[in-house]
Amino acid sequence: MSDSQTTTDHKVIRKWAEERKGRPATVKATEDKEGHAGILRIDFDPKDDALDRIEWDEFFRKFDESDLAFLYQDRTKDGKVSRFHKFVRRSGT
Repeated sequence: MSDSQTTTDHKVIRKWAEERKGRPATVKATEDKEGHAGILRIDFDPKDDALDRIEWDEFFRKFDESDLAFLYQDRTKDGKVSRFHKFVRRSGT
């Protein structure tokens, strides 16, 4: 029940995050010269002051440009909703 899954599907990622009250974000001061998103995160309440929340379109643009996949867990071993996730490099997906 605590198995993790990996996806690149934008709908799956957004649904997972929103079900947990998560919002797309980037680490402050990591954006590029043009102001595009830097290091990606999902920000959960209470808001993390080290993160700037961004729109989903910008989040997924950076996600795809960076060739990332989303590793996540739906439930913990004891059956509770999990917020465990991380961004990993795609491996042929």
